[in-house]
Amino acid sequence: MDPTKRIIINTFAQYIKAISNIGLALYSTRVVLAALTTSDYGIYSVIAGVVGMLGFITNALVITTQRYLSFYNGQQNIEHVKRLFTNSLFIHLMMGFSFLLIFLVVKDTIIEGFLTIDPERIGAAKEVYDIVVFIFITTILSSPFKAMLIAHENIVYISIVEILESIFKLILAFLLFFFSGDRLVIYAKGLALILSFSLMAFILYSYSQYKECTFNFKKYPIESKCVKQLSGFAGWTTYGMVAGVLRNQGTAVILNHFFGTIVNAAYGIASQVYGAVSFFSSSLLNAMNPQIMKAEGNHSREHMLDLACKESKFSTALMIIISIPMMIEMPRILDFWLEEVPENTVLFCRAILLAFLLDQTTLGLHSAIQAIGKLKTYSLIMFSPKILYLPITMFMLYEKSSIMMVMILYVVIEGLVAIMRIPFSRYMMGISMRRYLSSVIYPIVPLAATTIFSGLIFSRLLHFDNSFIVTVILTGVIGMIVVWNFTLDSNEQAYVKNIVFKGKKRYEKN
Repeated sequence: MDPTKRIIINTFAQYIKAISNIGLALYSTRVVLAALTTSDYGIYSVIAGVVGMLGFITNALVITTQRYLSFYNGQQNIEHVKRLFTNSLFIHLMMGFSFLLIFLVVKDTIIEGFLTIDPERIGAAKEVYDIVVFIFITTILSSPFKAMLIAHENIVYISIVEILESIFKLILAFLLFFFSGDRLVIYAKGLALILSFSLMAFILYSYSQYKECTFNFKKYPIESKCVKQLSGFAGWTTYGMVAGVLRNQGTAVILNHFFGTIVNAAYGIASQVYGAVSFFSSSLLNAMNPQIMKAEGNHSREHMLDLACKESKFSTALMIIISIPMMIEMPRILDFWLEEVPENTVLFCRAILLAFLLDQTTLGLHSAIQAIGKLKTYSLIMFSPKILYLPITMFMLYEKSSIMMVMILYVVIEGLVAIMRIPFSRYMMGISMRRYLSSVIYPIVPLAATTIFSGLIFSRLLHFDNSFIVTVILTGVIGMIVVWNFTLDSNEQAYVKNIVFKGKKRYEKN
């Protein structure tokens, strides 16, 4: 299949998944909040957050495995791909076992010594902790198989599995009302069962469809060189993930320490909104990243840089259309979504979405540097500011700073990291700053300005029940018009027209 067509099909599949999962996840949260108490939901959020602080390792291993599988697939080196997969599987198994032991050892210290939890709920919190650890290990074990699917650009199957996962989570949320036991524990057990289903779906499909997916450790034994190659890349990718996760989940822990579980409920809801919206970005990322890695593997640097610029532009444009109207109408959206909106939820949602939007502006450069594989200096320079956010936040709160100031710092640091990628990429890959500004930044400026202006106008003029829906739709339509006229270049417009024309001809034939 033509690479561009594959990108479009995979992106479309991911968008369907994203739209479905956004609706299902947001509504599931509403149902779960109604079934549980706000405090119980806060307990689950903070425990999942603590364990999830190490989820960056899983993400780093997925990215690492997918990078090398795509890179060597681009070189048509199937035997080396098999060796990489078996070594990657070995690393995942060892890490899963190691983290299981570590989490069990530190359980009492975290639950009783670090987190602020009602003494009456300590027993349930410990049980939930064990289940969340199991979920985390399940996620680790699914990583190499998901990476294999992404490397083969089989985003459609991943989308199907993850849509089913969201449907099962919604069913679980409704079923909570029919249980008389501890609903918090039942909810955690249900999530573990659902994640186990996803793991088996990825394993069975990958093993049956891809010859590179092998468990033959005799034919492809563990090699120290291969493990070192994977571990080195994963290590610096992990450092970047550490920075982001510490910044996100560490904030939840700090807020819990200073303000208790009610604030955690607000921050957890904001994280749900972020997770839902980030589906759109990850859709484009999963669709384009394998092509970026393969291009670099084929020694097509210019093509790789062109794809990286397109990834940044398309992802930013999409996030502008989605996130800006949501930020403007966030109070009304939350009132419609939740029966009771915890204090500071609007602030958290707006700050996290704005920080995420800023990151998208140079997202493609991050992917390009991953394709090259030289991550040490990049990771140290780009992600250290995110780690520094935590001690600064602790100091600010000890000095009685407001939650708003903490979230402003959150946004500022994310913006600085995004900006720093541009000069660093010039040094690392030779891409000129002028080229990046002209191909990515300048085309999205009219879109951002128009979306903000139209969103504010509609929000102030429309004052009827659920008017936020009209604001989001109208602002989105105007945004798409601006994208067509100002964001897409002539070649991109011609390609879209060609796709639409072919689709129309096929429809008329049928």
